[in-house]
Amino acid sequence: RVKIRDKDSRIVKNKAVYLALGITGDGEREVLGLWIAESWRGHKTVRGTVLPDNGAKFWLSVMTELRNRGVQDILIAVVDGLKGFPEAIT
Repeated sequence: RVKIRDKDSRIVKNKAVYLALGITGDGEREVLGLWIAESWRGHKTVRGTVLPDNGAKFWLSVMTELRNRGVQDILIAVVDGLKGFPEAIT
């Protein structure tokens, strides 16, 4: 969690930040994307996508976004308890 100040209300809120990090065949690290969780009518959202309870739909949209931006294959995925992630990459 990261503390982020809302630019309009000036209120500081704790938000989850999801990071996708890629490692090339040459061993170089590349940040593939950051997703900051927002709140929408009591539901957690990221970039306007409501996270369902299982999260699979959201993570599938992340994988689709990465593929559309040029990621060709995921050989290893390391996550920390992300609900729905295993279903999204199979």
